Amino acid sequence: MEDLKEKMEPSAEVTENTNAAEESYSLSDDRRVKVLSPGQLVAKRFFRNRLAVTGMVILLAMFIFSFIGGLVSPYGQDEKFYRTDVQAKDFAGIVYNEEFRYTVNDPDLFKSSVHAQTLKAIILGNDKFEYNGINYELEKLSDDAFIVKSGGKVIGTASKELVNSSTQDKLSFDFSLEALKAKTEGENKFNADGKEYTIDGDGVITDKAGTEIAYVSRYIVRAVMADIFFSRELKNQLIDAVESGQDSFEYTDEKGVTAEYKLSYDADNKAWDVKQEIDTKVFDTYSAPSKKHWLGTDRNGMDMLTRLMYGGRISLIIGFIAVFIETIIGVILGGIAGYFGGWIDGLIMRIVDIFYCIPGMPFIIIVGAAMDAANLPSLTRMIYLMLILGVLGWAGVARLVRGQILSLREQEFMTATEACGIAPSRRIFRHLIPNVMPQLIVYMTMGLGSMIITEATLSFLGLGVRFPFASWGNIINDVNDTYVLTNYWFIWIPAGVLLLTTVLAFNIVGDGLRDAFDPKMKR
Repeated sequence: MEDLKEKMEPSAEVTENTNAAEESYSLSDDRRVKVLSPGQLVAKRFFRNRLAVTGMVILLAMFIFSFIGGLVSPYGQDEKFYRTDVQAKDFAGIVYNEEFRYTVNDPDLFKSSVHAQTLKAIILGNDKFEYNGINYELEKLSDDAFIVKSGGKVIGTASKELVNSSTQDKLSFDFSLEALKAKTEGENKFNADGKEYTIDGDGVITDKAGTEIAYVSRYIVRAVMADIFFSRELKNQLIDAVESGQDSFEYTDEKGVTAEYKLSYDADNKAWDVKQEIDTKVFDTYSAPSKKHWLGTDRNGMDMLTRLMYGGRISLIIGFIAVFIETIIGVILGGIAGYFGGWIDGLIMRIVDIFYCIPGMPFIIIVGAAMDAANLPSLTRMIYLMLILGVLGWAGVARLVRGQILSLREQEFMTATEACGIAPSRRIFRHLIPNVMPQLIVYMTMGLGSMIITEATLSFLGLGVRFPFASWGNIINDVNDTYVLTNYWFIWIPAGVLLLTTVLAFNIVGDGLRDAFDPKMKR
């Protein structure tokens, strides 16, 4: 009997193994049942989508490039760089005077109309003439120089030789008259303004101290820029070059600056054009990629890589803020319309229809032109751009939210909230809107790409972000110039690639989120 009992009773070893098995496989053990929260399920489905993860990585790289890259860049957003370049600029014009030119002492008697009568009398060989009841006399100094008088008073001169100042001081009429008389009569001294001057055979006039004051010549040398003054030495070199037929020469001024001058004869105007070739500090525009500037420089001499970093920051900020604005407006109005229904729903939906009928791009173009006319600062213009894009885009969000709430408001949990006496605003924003968030997240993610494209289009057209701020759109604006398009690829291709990649990544992430929020996806 005892043997039978021993056989029927399990051994201690078997009992121990059984207990261990029961301990390992107990159905009440929470460690065996792994329950994922809805958020974890969405994340699991999203990260299982390799394409969506790739898009997320691209977006992360773009944010690092735009927001951190600008901080670590050694250059500023609007920092300009310069280079020394040899430039040929219009400098002067030289004419050998073959016409009579007039120096006026009495502007009331020697007007421009009298100049023509004077020239007519000289051509006819008359020594006097009458005009408007006033008698005029001509005193001949030479065939090329005459003194004009009226009533015995000298009122002006007519001469092919001109008295030019060697300094920036203006010459008096008495000085010009006496210098002209001395030159034509072959004298070497003359008195003017109470001082004695010496004139040599070349017409150079000096004072008692030997300082050159003026010179008499038939050559007229005029600067292109009114603020440029020619020294006598430079004028002599220019005239010598003309007379000797030279087409170029070098000259070092009193400041030690050496420049080369190119001369060319204009047969139509019977004049010599003078260009100055000098080392000039200019913007380092369209510089090719180098160690200093990895992507070269733009038309303003700014570092392209740094502009791309700041441009990405502006484009992303405008996209996010505009989408945020349209989402806030759309959620509020769509939530109210979907929950209350009736005439409130009808009124809000008619407003939505009106906004759908507004032609967005023409409207923004008109507003952009108005901002141009008002000459608004760049920052103010950018703020207005974000507000306009957000206000014009809320209608789609409102319609999406309304449709979702119409299907949710009749469910049991909403009946429970009504039975508990929860306020309508709390029902909408604490119970209904959170259930619409998955669709909203997908809509916003995919809307960011189109918003960035819209901003880039406006900036490309010159209606968006303005200098000195950079955006990928106004960087690509440089391709308005065909020469830049074909010769400077580093100006527009990098910005285009970044814009394309970012928008594509947003769309990929949006598709991934849409699939992840779909409850029919496998777990």
